[in-house]
Amino acid sequence: MFNPGVVIRPAALTDLESLHALALSAGLGMTNLPPCRERLLGLLNASADALAGNRKAGSQILLVMEAGGEVVGTGCIFPSVGGDWPFYSYRIGRLRQTSQALGKVVENTILTPVNDYDGSAEVGGLFVRPGLRGLAGGRLMARSRYLFMAEHRDWFGDRVVSELRGYQDADGRSPFWEAVGRKFYGLEFKEADRISVGAGKQVIADLGPKYPLYLNLLPTDAALSVGQFHPDGARAHALLTEEGFKFEGCIDIFDAGPTMVADIDTLKAVRDSRVGAISEIAPCEDGVEVLACAGAVEAFRASRGRVVAAAEGLRISPELAAVLNVQAGDLIRHVEF
Repeated sequence: MFNPGVVIRPAALTDLESLHALALSAGLGMTNLPPCRERLLGLLNASADALAGNRKAGSQILLVMEAGGEVVGTGCIFPSVGGDWPFYSYRIGRLRQTSQALGKVVENTILTPVNDYDGSAEVGGLFVRPGLRGLAGGRLMARSRYLFMAEHRDWFGDRVVSELRGYQDADGRSPFWEAVGRKFYGLEFKEADRISVGAGKQVIADLGPKYPLYLNLLPTDAALSVGQFHPDGARAHALLTEEGFKFEGCIDIFDAGPTMVADIDTLKAVRDSRVGAISEIAPCEDGVEVLACAGAVEAFRASRGRVVAAAEGLRISPELAAVLNVQAGDLIRHVEF
């Protein structure tokens, strides 16, 4: 059963220890939730700067899920990727070649380095403590990011991307990294994953391949992993697809995971959400279950609850009013959950 006290809000410096404990349970590949206090502190400070208006390409806004006074989940929003360190992807393409002398046609799949998504927003860093996943905690965390974007629409451009973690085997080995990345960077996957955040992307520009890669020259396991997400990423993929994200043929340059893309204004939570004034705070057992948010910047709050819409305004439950910190007359944004 959903805990009505669960709230999504911007992270604060006081969340450091809870975030560190959460990061330790997240495992390899969560570059936006590193298990290092110093780096987490840097992320918290950077998020505070972004909320204060110091947003530039690569800035990150960190949202947390709080339950019972404890941080149990995270979600990140990057208002704009690229800038000083371009946002690299491989685009999957086809190259058809014909030899009249041999009477033969050959078609190859090629991976071309591109910066197609520079300037787009990005969502990532979605992690919810395993005990809450069956209670739609992941969906609540994920969709709250889109309501935040709707409430601060002028902070973002037209498009948003999300990179899904690529395929790894049972031993945590990335076939694509072993076949490609290791040869260019001379690093273990874990180390490359760590330095890829922020200024580490300069390493990608300095040492990465500049020309297309032919997929048929890669080992079979590496070729088959292209565009495949991590075994644990099925739910994240489903959530993105449900919201309106699509795969357009670009993959992560490290592990070949798919890059999902959407127009911000067509995201389900953005397109279908409505803003209304609260007319009454009272029990709403007969209401529609919604994801609702109120407040801006550091005061942003989002949670689940029931709402009854009437001509005079919205009736919301006392529990939802408490977690959103609202009263009669205030405006909330809501979308069916």
